[in-house]
Amino acid sequence: MKLWLTIAFALVFFSGCNSGKYNTMLRNKNAKQLFLIKQQQAKIAMLEQKLKESSTRRKRKRKVFTIPSAPKKNIKLKKVEDNNYSSKYMYPEAKKKKPAVKLAAADTNIPSANNKTSTTMNKASCIAMIGQAKFDKYTQMFGGEAGSIKRCKMLKAMR
Repeated sequence: MKLWLTIAFALVFFSGCNSGKYNTMLRNKNAKQLFLIKQQQAKIAMLEQKLKESSTRRKRKRKVFTIPSAPKKNIKLKKVEDNNYSSKYMYPEAKKKKPAVKLAAADTNIPSANNKTSTTMNKASCIAMIGQAKFDKYTQMFGGEAGSIKRCKMLKAMR
């Protein structure tokens, strides 16, 4: 019986010491966790405050529109000379085409009434049709008077 009593006393004594250690360990652990929670809450509060400040700043800013300044270069408009205007060319009348009657011809060089492109075109008639300025322009573009005369033939055929 003494043995049982001694063992029970020892168990109570050691368990009481262990529970004190365990309690202090728990207190220290809880204190650390409490400290971390307070730090995180402080960070969250600071971030929320910054978010509120930035949102109020955005609302206060207004866009300012400025009128563009005048251009630095003095731009002079060129005078347009329109001496090649023809109302018949711009607004052609609808013409009824006559059915073409094909006749067998021995010589194809003979100009017929239906073949308008076979008429000869010279420099004077081309200038009379499109004007000297455009004739010079076509001469420069096509590399010679022959090219500009071909262009005149094509324009005449289109009319």
